[in-house]
Amino acid sequence: MTSLPTRKLGRTGPTTSAIGLGAMGMSDLYGPADEAESIATLGAALDAGITLIDTGDFYGMGHNELLIAEALRGRNREEVQLSVKFGAQRGPDGAWLGYDAGPAATKTALAYTLRRLRTDHIDVYRPARLDPQVPIEETVGAIADLVKAGYVRHIGLSEVGADTLRRAAAVHPISDLQIEYSLLSRGLEAEVLPTARELGIAVTAYGVLSRGLLSGHWTQQRELAGTDFRGFSPRFQGENLTHNLALVEALRTIAEAKGASTAQVAIAWVAGRGEDIVPLVGARRRDRLAEALGALDLHLDQADLAAIEAAVPAGSAAGDRYAAAQMAHLDSEQSATAAHREH
Repeated sequence: MTSLPTRKLGRTGPTTSAIGLGAMGMSDLYGPADEAESIATLGAALDAGITLIDTGDFYGMGHNELLIAEALRGRNREEVQLSVKFGAQRGPDGAWLGYDAGPAATKTALAYTLRRLRTDHIDVYRPARLDPQVPIEETVGAIADLVKAGYVRHIGLSEVGADTLRRAAAVHPISDLQIEYSLLSRGLEAEVLPTARELGIAVTAYGVLSRGLLSGHWTQQRELAGTDFRGFSPRFQGENLTHNLALVEALRTIAEAKGASTAQVAIAWVAGRGEDIVPLVGARRRDRLAEALGALDLHLDQADLAAIEAAVPAGSAAGDRYAAAQMAHLDSEQSATAAHREH
């Protein structure tokens, strides 16, 4: 196992590699994945020095956790930080049945997660969304009980707004907020990110390549499997996709001048937004992982940043990051919308 640069997850959280691996696509939501290649990619990530692996108990209804357990077999568990989201309810056919982050559901979900991951603790445990039926204080309080009992090391949150962050942090220290952050998704910059920084909470940024849009590998002609959620995502539809891919081509010009790939520039931009930000890359294959890791060697100077800002200005993406029904469930977006209205 080699070592990578490290970053600390907030004032109270663990030290992790400066880039993490998000494993969702190995089990769910992006169409079929190759299980053997997924396990090999997880192993390659660990060998390369990535210590932060992010998953959710509902990714493939437990399949993702089982994959990670397989990749961790025979390795030193203490060298890895496992970040797990919970709360989404699903049927055996994969249907989304709602959300439950109540105290009993929280503790039950963790019990099953520990068993699937074959571990006695989770490093960062977090509700995947704010449960509208359960005050955040109750959810965080339940995880705090699990921290006291030694089953969880740190508490994280995901996709919540500034007010929820403050309420949660008043109950128990929060290590990090997991939230989408990319050149195409910058809604957190207005209110959520400043609040997180004020509270000493780091950001683990997912969607740094905007679900593949910013990878430089996406084309207008790409055929999507019926199970790939990008087939329903506004940014991947019709004229929105044409517009967004034009932004990517502008970014590619900058990347080529740097001798880098488009994806590497997009990842390096997120990583460069602050030492308190850890990009999560969703590589499902070893070649994509190697490309993503190359972003750590890329230095963007002020001229590069200005060129990137001109090529892909804040707010230039066409289409929301989720369909309207899902956007309505994002506490982080309600906060951003309110801030936008006030300004």
